[in-house]
Amino acid sequence: MSGLIQVYTGNGKGKTTAALGQALRAAGRDKKILIVQFMKKWDYGELHSIKHIPQITIKPFGTKDFVYKGRAKEIDYQEARKAFAEGVQGATSGKYDIVIFDELNVALDFGLLEILEVINFLKNKPETVEVIITGRNAPAEILDLADLVTEMREIKHPFQKGIKARIGIEY
Repeated sequence: MSGLIQVYTGNGKGKTTAALGQALRAAGRDKKILIVQFMKKWDYGELHSIKHIPQITIKPFGTKDFVYKGRAKEIDYQEARKAFAEGVQGATSGKYDIVIFDELNVALDFGLLEILEVINFLKNKPETVEVIITGRNAPAEILDLADLVTEMREIKHPFQKGIKARIGIEY
């Protein structure tokens, strides 16, 4: 199998969900998947369900604090570097068929990682490994390298009516 680069970006809901759906589909075909999550050290529902799927390994990085663009702390940079290193190590280890870099685009947009390091990895990734990248504001350089780009566009969202994030739906 030749591994491609997929990107799920845009302001709409569903980027991580699409990547998780791809992981679920691949696990059903006995593929091995690593999901590295940037800036997601919260109690997301996928952490609970994925532990029941042995083909999928998920590793969240970050802190429980929300990261604001332009106001990141040193720990946010450290966690982003650790997450990226974990994903690269997983992709080059020969253990995984798919590596998902969840919210990598946001980490790049916030300046937590160097774009050239990510581009270098993508250009030199193992041919057999599928790489999936999620998050808003995907850099043009990543879009150019990608084989598949899907943009989630928000048309309507419950938050606009004051409905707060719901357990099992948004997290």
